[in-house]
Amino acid sequence: MPLTRLENYLNLEHINYKRIVHSRAYTAQKTAAYSHISGNEVAKTVMVKVDGKLCMVVLPASFQVDMKELQKATASKEVRLATESEFKDAFEDCEVGAQPPFGNLYNMEVFVAEKLTEDTTIAFNACNHAELIQMTYKDYQRLVHPTVLKLARVPMADA
Repeated sequence: MPLTRLENYLNLEHINYKRIVHSRAYTAQKTAAYSHISGNEVAKTVMVKVDGKLCMVVLPASFQVDMKELQKATASKEVRLATESEFKDAFEDCEVGAQPPFGNLYNMEVFVAEKLTEDTTIAFNACNHAELIQMTYKDYQRLVHPTVLKLARVPMADA
């Protein structure tokens, strides 16, 4: 199987990373469970539109994006979840919904939840729904230069 844009980039930058193969999963929480990694260390990439511009929000699998906080922090008029049809073509080397949190490789701004910066390592989709890449957060920060914001909240329990 050919290397993805992400793997080529990590290799070019001499980044130490680990590939973790797991049962196919389509949610970040299931991915965390199948790979036996804490939901706080599995980073999910949520695609949003900020004043019409496609952006990535990266947060722990066990959290949700606080859209009001994101809107406030970016001084935007409109912030909303992007639809699959709005972002699927932007990641031609990835399965839909399995994009890694490397907006710099796809010409997108990246916002990271402050909560993720507390972990030494992070793991994220390796462009498909059956593999993760795990690396240090420090290396991730150095490569991506994301904007760190307080934009993650614990999901509310179903009433």
